[in-house]
Amino acid sequence: MENKNQAVVSLEAVCVTIRGVQILKNISLEVTKGSFAAVIGPNGAGKTTLVRVILGLVRPDSGTVRLFGRSPAGPQNRKHLVGYLPQRQQFDPGFPVSAHDVAMMGRVGCIGLCRFPSRADKDAVTETLRRIGLRDELISKPIGELSGGQQQLVFLARALCSHTRLLILDEPTNGLDLMAQRTFYRVVRELQRDLGLTILVVSHDISTLAACADRMLCLNGTIYAVGGTREVLSSPRLAEAYGGTLSLDQHLREKSNGYSGL
Repeated sequence: MENKNQAVVSLEAVCVTIRGVQILKNISLEVTKGSFAAVIGPNGAGKTTLVRVILGLVRPDSGTVRLFGRSPAGPQNRKHLVGYLPQRQQFDPGFPVSAHDVAMMGRVGCIGLCRFPSRADKDAVTETLRRIGLRDELISKPIGELSGGQQQLVFLARALCSHTRLLILDEPTNGLDLMAQRTFYRVVRELQRDLGLTILVVSHDISTLAACADRMLCLNGTIYAVGGTREVLSSPRLAEAYGGTLSLDQHLREKSNGYSGL
């Protein structure tokens, strides 16, 4: 019988030093199958480095990292099961590539290098773009002509077009307006529910994630608080992680006023 509580991501006592500076210290984290986990913390807290450790792009100085039970840097890793959406990419808006073309890039792992996509591949990409809410008339449109929110949904579709079971999102709504942020996270939650995905979101914005995540880890070089969302948001160490400048009362007002409809 399949274990619903199995760890998709597991880190134990992970430390990372880059160019003589310790970025992560004694990080232990577990993300279970089907959960929506959020890593929060101020800018420069080491959140993106943590993502790179999980993806096997940065090797820790010490500690263990497991992705679907295996080392992400090992020869039999399971990185093909991970869809990764990095921080918003800069690209030439005049480059003649359609939304469908961009999403198709996510199927390279299924198609293989130097091979042309089949009709089944093209249909799968179209279905994914429809699933994330892109209207049919926009699927063949140049991506540079789409709004910022629509572009980010296309990049999300690209991350879903392989054998994705874990979706990692790194500051995915930076630069988007409030409505686009709401739409993006509504789509992510629908994907989690409909496809049984495990979600890991990294962000400095607490209020955006407060209504979405069921687990949180507050990070600033080391762990300040970890547990259920309500538990972390009520932790006295939350403000400490943000340099003592975070007003929890203000955050809770933002949560109820801005994101209760997600």
